[in-house]
Amino acid sequence: MMVPDVSVHMCINTTICIFFSRGLSASNHRSREDSWFKSLFVRKVDPRKDAHSHLLTKNEESNLYKIQFHNVKPECLDAYNQLCEETLPSIHNDKYYPCELVGTWNTWYGEQDQAVHMWRYRGGYPALTEVMSKLRQNKEFMKYREERGKMLLSRRNQLLLEFSFWNEPIPRKGPNIYELRSYQLRPGTMIEWGNYWARAIGYRQHNSEAVGGFFSQIGNLYMVHHLWAYKDLEAREATRNAAWQHEGWDEVVYYTVPLIQHMDSRIMIPMKASPLQ
Repeated sequence: MMVPDVSVHMCINTTICIFFSRGLSASNHRSREDSWFKSLFVRKVDPRKDAHSHLLTKNEESNLYKIQFHNVKPECLDAYNQLCEETLPSIHNDKYYPCELVGTWNTWYGEQDQAVHMWRYRGGYPALTEVMSKLRQNKEFMKYREERGKMLLSRRNQLLLEFSFWNEPIPRKGPNIYELRSYQLRPGTMIEWGNYWARAIGYRQHNSEAVGGFFSQIGNLYMVHHLWAYKDLEAREATRNAAWQHEGWDEVVYYTVPLIQHMDSRIMIPMKASPLQ
């Protein structure tokens, strides 16, 4: 009868342990390398107790804005404009309604046969709710809505807040053209956008072209709207080209362009009833 060689078993066990230990060590090393490599691309998120909108807007009782886009039947555009000019100023001028007409335009370049209206509700959502409730009791306004509906192909709206570092839109004398530049940002990048534009807006104030800057709360989310005023298209081109002469503007463009998923521009002409002329 053969006696097992204890030394052989010990040698085998030792070899297995060393191999297993080396395997674990290599695995742990690769895990650490993977973790370190991934950390280069994963953005660290600082815990916050406030919504991003509170960090970007003026204060908790900031104005609420509504922007409306109405696509009008081409043959009805003149009648639509006349209907708006007869109805919208009466709401704007009536203190019974806690709202103001910021501006009302027709799109000149961009989507054709389109009207754009912007309203401001001082007091935020409670003011909006109050206005909507009161307008439902206004027979003239309900008649206006009925007539307007016959002239439209489609319509959509958004609720917006204003950036704290932009001007608040105030009435302007004309004649001016207005450019509405709209940016669809990548989700999660609104704070970065705000940080860069808080500095950039200083480069775009020299000709008083900056009218207002807004970001969406309801509707298409992560949407930014910048509203600009120019005397004409030539003045627009000259003003935009002049921005590149300011040190730092190129850096803002370089770092904000990657935040954008989609952007478009409308050149708009004020209607006669618009406070922004």
